[in-house]
Amino acid sequence: MALLFRMPQLGSTMEEGTILRWLKQEGDTVKSGEVLLEIETDKASMEVESEVDGVVRKILFAQNEIVPITRPIAIIGAAEENIDQLLAEINGKSGAAELSTPSAPASQEKLAAGASSAAAPFIPQGKIDVSPRAKRLAEGNGIALSALAGRGTGPEGRVIEKDVLAFLAAAETAPTLSDVYGLKAARTTPLAAKIADDLGVDLSQLASGLPGSRVRSEDVLRHAESTRQPAAPVKPLGGTKIIKMGGMRKRIADNIVKSTFTAPHVTLTLVVDMTEAAAFRAKLLPEIEKVYGVRISYTDIIVKAVARALDDHPLINAALIGDEIHQFSEKNIGVAVALEEGLIVPVIKDVTSKTIGAVSAEFKQLVERARTGKFTPDDLSGGTFSISNLGGFGIDVFDPVINPPQAGILGVCRIAEKPVVRDKQVVIRSMMNLCLSFDHRVLDGAPAAQFLQRVQILLENPLLILV
Repeated sequence: MALLFRMPQLGSTMEEGTILRWLKQEGDTVKSGEVLLEIETDKASMEVESEVDGVVRKILFAQNEIVPITRPIAIIGAAEENIDQLLAEINGKSGAAELSTPSAPASQEKLAAGASSAAAPFIPQGKIDVSPRAKRLAEGNGIALSALAGRGTGPEGRVIEKDVLAFLAAAETAPTLSDVYGLKAARTTPLAAKIADDLGVDLSQLASGLPGSRVRSEDVLRHAESTRQPAAPVKPLGGTKIIKMGGMRKRIADNIVKSTFTAPHVTLTLVVDMTEAAAFRAKLLPEIEKVYGVRISYTDIIVKAVARALDDHPLINAALIGDEIHQFSEKNIGVAVALEEGLIVPVIKDVTSKTIGAVSAEFKQLVERARTGKFTPDDLSGGTFSISNLGGFGIDVFDPVINPPQAGILGVCRIAEKPVVRDKQVVIRSMMNLCLSFDHRVLDGAPAAQFLQRVQILLENPLLILV
């Protein structure tokens, strides 16, 4: 019997996937466990395997199409089986309302009001449960999340993408903010005001949301980008190679822009004497190799030291989510891994509960899966703090970019033999710079410096890591 192959949900936050390429075409035989296609989520691209044996009878979505989770994307069945009835059912269920998007965005004022009648919309109390995709769509169209309260049709009243689309359609006939509330100007966060001043944005044009809402930095940046005059086209020079910004590179670019323009970065640099850590590693090498089958690296030791320091300084083991600072009890450390096509950050979960050997073995497995394209969304999710190690490239100082929404990231530089003064004597020691970038909205310089000092103490006295 022919079966529908649906867009899988490869992570708790995934709502849709982009079909990068089909590895099997219509008429091809496929076996259970064989790779059928490659998809891209909001976190990574990965291969998807067939769960059944059969023949690919029909491919319902082509390369580069974006498909919501659970939507049928192919039909797999017997070679001579009639699938007309199944196709008719699919066509009947994929209603235009679910797939459509507004032909033109409503004005900012109408979107903010978002009412289906002239009555003032309900003003919610407390937090609103909004899916990530719905939130992006709302923010992209200038809709205050507070205006979506009570409109969710997802599980337990969660606001999902189709609710935002319905809101957009209703907003076309809604009264404006000025009509309903008589608003003259928007309340503005200090950072938004500064960015608006720098970019020459008129804040009076950004009044959006219900009374009490505030114009934020991302609202100003979005408005500035939407009103920016397009640059004159540049004719490529001879021999120019043009690379389309997409896939992993596009995700990296989006995250960098989001981090840079929303999190006020401050970077602190501190020098660490790694001589004792080098001796510590040398002593552990044979035993860890015998027990875990891996060679412990300096990165493994640094990961354990960072997790231990986060125990003592929990302020930086946090994330800014909306207007709330979430401090995490678990220490899930993400470590940046360079790939040919870009950069990903696999996460070592609950580091404090694991030995250095276990951390080393798990990290090497994560790196192997990352470099062979076999990683899962869970490998990249749940991070509470990140590390970026450029020491292997001979880098002495750099400003690491925070991985949003986390509050901090530690940059690790090369270890080099340098002359230093110890007990009034010049001696040669193994020295390394650590560069901590932190989100100044979440914590201030003093607690960030104390955390960095604690990492220094642990690395210079590595037996303390085991306490």
